Amino acid sequence: MRIGGLQKNSLIDYPGKISSVIFLSGCNFDCPYCHNPDLAKGCLPHTAELNPPDICRFLKHRRGFLDGVVISGGEPTLDDNLVDFCVSIKQLGYPIKLDTNGSRPRIIKQLIDDGLIDYIAMDLKTDPILYASYIKPNCNPDPILNSIRHIMQSGIDYEFRTTCVKPIITPQTIENITLIIQGARLYVLQRFNQHQVLHPEFFRNNNYAYSDEELMQLKGIAEQSLANCIIR
Repeated sequence: MRIGGLQKNSLIDYPGKISSVIFLSGCNFDCPYCHNPDLAKGCLPHTAELNPPDICRFLKHRRGFLDGVVISGGEPTLDDNLVDFCVSIKQLGYPIKLDTNGSRPRIIKQLIDDGLIDYIAMDLKTDPILYASYIKPNCNPDPILNSIRHIMQSGIDYEFRTTCVKPIITPQTIENITLIIQGARLYVLQRFNQHQVLHPEFFRNNNYAYSDEELMQLKGIAEQSLANCIIR
Protein backbone atom coordinates (compact mmCIF):
# COMPACT_ATOMS: atom_id res chain seq x y z
CA MET A 1 0.00 0.00 0.00
CA ARG A 2 1.09 3.58 -0.61
CA ILE A 3 0.73 4.91 2.93
CA GLY A 4 1.57 8.60 2.88
CA GLY A 5 1.27 9.36 6.57
CA LEU A 6 -0.09 8.52 10.00
CA GLN A 7 -1.60 10.95 12.46
CA LYS A 8 -1.51 9.06 15.73
CA ASN A 9 -4.18 11.03 17.58
CA SER A 10 -7.04 13.19 16.34
CA LEU A 11 -10.04 14.62 18.14
CA ILE A 12 -11.73 16.06 15.04
CA ASP A 13 -11.53 13.59 12.16
CA TYR A 14 -13.99 10.97 13.43
CA PRO A 15 -17.03 12.62 15.04
CA GLY A 16 -17.28 11.74 18.72
CA LYS A 17 -14.16 9.58 18.75
CA ILE A 18 -10.44 9.76 19.44
CA SER A 19 -8.95 8.36 16.27
CA SER A 20 -5.81 7.68 14.34
CA VAL A 21 -5.78 8.90 10.75
CA ILE A 22 -4.07 6.89 8.02
CA PHE A 23 -3.38 8.78 4.81
CA LEU A 24 -3.11 6.84 1.56
CA SER A 25 -1.16 8.53 -1.22
CA GLY A 26 -2.43 9.21 -4.74
CA CYS A 27 -5.61 10.76 -6.13
CA ASN A 28 -7.49 10.65 -9.42
CA PHE A 29 -8.88 14.19 -9.04
CA ASP A 30 -7.11 17.51 -9.48
CA CYS A 31 -8.94 19.85 -7.11
CA PRO A 32 -7.24 23.27 -7.14
CA TYR A 33 -7.92 23.80 -3.42
CA CYS A 34 -6.69 20.39 -2.22
CA HIS A 35 -4.94 20.89 1.13
CA ASN A 36 -2.93 17.66 0.85
CA PRO A 37 -1.02 18.38 -2.38
CA ASP A 38 1.78 15.88 -1.74
CA LEU A 39 -0.72 13.10 -1.16
CA ALA A 40 -2.72 14.12 -4.23
CA LYS A 41 0.45 13.88 -6.32
CA GLY A 42 1.21 10.42 -4.95
CA CYS A 43 4.26 11.43 -2.92
CA LEU A 44 5.47 9.22 -0.11
CA PRO A 45 7.13 10.36 3.14
CA HIS A 46 10.92 10.67 3.29
CA THR A 47 10.89 8.99 6.69
CA ALA A 48 10.88 5.23 7.22
CA GLU A 49 8.34 3.47 5.02
CA LEU A 50 4.93 2.94 6.56
CA ASN A 51 3.34 -0.42 5.87
CA PRO A 52 0.14 -2.21 6.94
CA PRO A 53 1.76 -4.63 9.43
CA ASP A 54 3.46 -1.75 11.25
CA ILE A 55 0.23 0.26 11.27
CA CYS A 56 -1.70 -2.69 12.66
CA ARG A 57 0.90 -3.29 15.38
CA PHE A 58 0.61 0.35 16.36
CA LEU A 59 -3.20 0.14 16.45
CA LYS A 60 -3.06 -3.06 18.51
CA HIS A 61 -0.94 -1.33 21.14
CA ARG A 62 -3.33 1.66 21.21
CA ARG A 63 -6.44 -0.36 22.00
CA GLY A 64 -8.14 1.13 25.01
CA PHE A 65 -7.01 4.63 24.13
CA LEU A 66 -8.22 5.02 20.55
CA ASP A 67 -11.92 4.81 19.69
CA GLY A 68 -11.62 4.51 15.93
CA VAL A 69 -9.55 4.71 12.76
CA VAL A 70 -9.91 7.09 9.84
CA ILE A 71 -8.64 6.13 6.38
CA SER A 72 -8.14 9.24 4.29
CA GLY A 73 -6.03 10.42 1.38
CA GLY A 74 -5.39 11.18 -1.37
CA GLU A 75 -8.18 8.87 -2.44
CA PRO A 76 -8.22 5.59 -0.47
CA THR A 77 -10.48 3.65 -2.86
CA LEU A 78 -7.76 3.69 -5.53
CA ASP A 79 -5.66 1.26 -3.49
CA ASP A 80 -6.23 -2.36 -4.45
CA ASN A 81 -5.36 -3.47 -0.91
CA LEU A 82 -7.90 -1.24 0.83
CA VAL A 83 -10.44 -4.00 1.50
CA ASP A 84 -7.86 -6.33 3.08
CA PHE A 85 -6.46 -3.44 5.10
CA CYS A 86 -9.92 -2.66 6.47
CA VAL A 87 -10.40 -6.33 7.37
CA SER A 88 -7.17 -6.25 9.40
CA ILE A 89 -8.23 -3.10 11.25
CA LYS A 90 -11.72 -4.42 11.96
CA GLN A 91 -10.18 -7.60 13.38
CA LEU A 92 -8.52 -5.37 15.98
CA GLY A 93 -11.97 -4.17 17.05
CA TYR A 94 -11.89 -0.66 15.63
CA PRO A 95 -14.71 1.14 13.86
CA ILE A 96 -13.51 2.70 10.60
CA LYS A 97 -14.35 6.02 9.00
CA LEU A 98 -13.57 6.41 5.30
CA ASP A 99 -12.91 9.74 3.59
CA THR A 100 -13.58 9.53 -0.15
CA ASN A 101 -14.23 11.57 -3.27
CA GLY A 102 -16.87 9.07 -4.39
CA SER A 103 -15.23 8.27 -7.72
CA ARG A 104 -15.28 4.48 -7.20
CA PRO A 105 -18.80 3.51 -6.17
CA ARG A 106 -18.16 -0.22 -6.59
CA ILE A 107 -15.49 -0.18 -3.89
CA ILE A 108 -17.64 1.97 -1.61
CA LYS A 109 -20.53 -0.46 -1.98
CA GLN A 110 -18.28 -3.46 -1.30
CA LEU A 111 -16.93 -1.88 1.89
CA ILE A 112 -20.47 -1.08 3.04
CA ASP A 113 -21.93 -4.48 2.13
CA ASP A 114 -19.06 -6.32 3.83
CA GLY A 115 -19.50 -4.29 7.03
CA LEU A 116 -15.96 -2.92 6.83
CA ILE A 117 -16.73 0.77 7.38
CA ASP A 118 -18.86 2.41 10.04
CA TYR A 119 -18.81 6.05 8.92
CA ILE A 120 -18.22 7.55 5.50
CA ALA A 121 -17.49 11.15 4.58
CA MET A 122 -17.83 11.93 0.89
CA ASP A 123 -16.64 15.16 -0.63
CA LEU A 124 -18.99 16.78 -3.11
CA LYS A 125 -16.63 19.06 -4.97
CA THR A 126 -19.35 20.90 -6.87
CA ASP A 127 -22.47 20.05 -8.86
CA PRO A 128 -21.56 16.67 -10.44
CA ILE A 129 -22.17 18.03 -13.95
CA LEU A 130 -19.43 20.63 -13.31
CA TYR A 131 -16.69 18.20 -12.28
CA ALA A 132 -15.37 18.15 -15.85
CA SER A 133 -14.93 21.94 -15.72
CA TYR A 134 -13.20 22.24 -12.36
CA ILE A 135 -12.10 18.87 -10.97
CA LYS A 136 -11.11 16.44 -13.74
CA PRO A 137 -11.37 16.76 -17.53
CA ASN A 138 -14.06 14.56 -19.10
CA CYS A 139 -15.26 13.47 -15.67
CA ASN A 140 -18.44 11.42 -15.88
CA PRO A 141 -20.89 12.44 -13.13
CA ASP A 142 -22.48 8.98 -12.94
CA PRO A 143 -19.96 7.42 -10.49
CA ILE A 144 -20.44 10.39 -8.15
CA LEU A 145 -24.22 10.03 -8.29
CA ASN A 146 -23.96 6.25 -7.77
CA SER A 147 -21.76 6.73 -4.69
CA ILE A 148 -24.26 9.21 -3.25
CA ARG A 149 -27.03 6.66 -3.71
CA HIS A 150 -25.03 3.80 -2.14
CA ILE A 151 -24.13 5.94 0.87
CA MET A 152 -27.62 7.27 1.49
CA GLN A 153 -29.07 3.76 1.27
CA SER A 154 -26.35 2.18 3.41
CA GLY A 155 -27.80 2.58 6.90
CA ILE A 156 -24.39 3.57 8.31
CA ASP A 157 -23.41 7.01 9.60
CA TYR A 158 -22.27 9.41 6.91
CA GLU A 159 -21.79 13.00 5.88
CA PHE A 160 -21.38 14.87 2.63
CA ARG A 161 -18.91 17.78 2.54
CA THR A 162 -18.32 20.71 0.22
CA THR A 163 -15.37 23.06 0.42
CA CYS A 164 -16.72 26.51 -0.40
CA VAL A 165 -14.42 28.09 -2.98
CA LYS A 166 -15.39 30.63 -5.63
CA PRO A 167 -16.10 30.17 -8.51
CA ILE A 168 -16.28 26.37 -8.09
CA ILE A 169 -19.09 26.85 -5.59
CA THR A 170 -21.92 29.34 -6.09
CA PRO A 171 -25.34 29.69 -4.46
CA GLN A 172 -26.84 27.87 -7.46
CA THR A 173 -24.30 25.08 -7.04
CA ILE A 174 -25.32 24.59 -3.41
CA GLU A 175 -28.97 24.51 -4.39
CA ASN A 176 -28.27 21.87 -7.04
CA ILE A 177 -26.16 19.73 -4.70
CA THR A 178 -28.69 19.79 -1.88
CA LEU A 179 -31.49 18.76 -4.21
CA ILE A 180 -29.38 15.73 -5.21
CA ILE A 181 -28.73 14.74 -1.58
CA GLN A 182 -32.18 15.73 -0.29
CA GLY A 183 -32.85 13.82 2.92
CA ALA A 184 -29.15 13.32 3.74
CA ARG A 185 -28.22 12.92 7.41
CA LEU A 186 -25.57 15.66 7.41
CA TYR A 187 -24.18 18.18 4.95
CA VAL A 188 -21.05 20.10 5.87
CA LEU A 189 -19.99 23.38 4.29
CA GLN A 190 -16.25 23.67 4.80
CA ARG A 191 -14.26 26.88 4.99
CA PHE A 192 -11.44 27.17 2.49
CA ASN A 193 -7.87 27.35 3.75
CA GLN A 194 -5.49 28.64 1.07
CA HIS A 195 -2.38 27.43 2.87
CA GLN A 196 -0.44 24.88 0.81
CA VAL A 197 -2.95 24.09 -1.91
CA LEU A 198 -2.46 21.93 -4.99
CA HIS A 199 -2.86 24.74 -7.54
CA PRO A 200 -2.13 28.14 -5.98
CA GLU A 201 -2.11 29.71 -9.43
CA PHE A 202 -5.86 29.06 -9.67
CA PHE A 203 -6.50 31.63 -6.95
CA ARG A 204 -4.18 34.45 -7.96
CA ASN A 205 -6.77 36.38 -9.95
CA ASN A 206 -9.92 35.13 -8.26
CA ASN A 207 -11.96 36.37 -5.32
CA TYR A 208 -12.11 32.84 -3.98
CA ALA A 209 -12.97 33.19 -0.29
CA TYR A 210 -16.45 33.15 1.22
CA SER A 211 -16.97 35.42 4.21
CA ASP A 212 -18.76 34.11 7.31
CA GLU A 213 -21.85 36.05 6.26
CA GLU A 214 -21.76 34.50 2.78
CA LEU A 215 -21.31 31.03 4.27
CA MET A 216 -24.41 31.59 6.38
CA GLN A 217 -26.28 32.50 3.19
CA LEU A 218 -25.13 29.26 1.56
CA LYS A 219 -26.23 27.37 4.67
CA GLY A 220 -29.65 28.98 4.39
CA ILE A 221 -29.94 27.76 0.80
CA ALA A 222 -28.93 24.23 1.82
CA GLU A 223 -31.45 24.18 4.65
CA GLN A 224 -34.27 24.61 2.17
CA SER A 225 -33.68 20.96 1.17
CA LEU A 226 -31.82 19.51 4.16
CA ALA A 227 -32.64 19.27 7.86
CA ASN A 228 -29.05 19.13 9.04
CA CYS A 229 -26.41 21.45 7.55
CA ILE A 230 -23.42 22.84 9.44
CA ILE A 231 -20.43 25.06 8.71
CA ARG A 232 -17.05 23.65 9.65
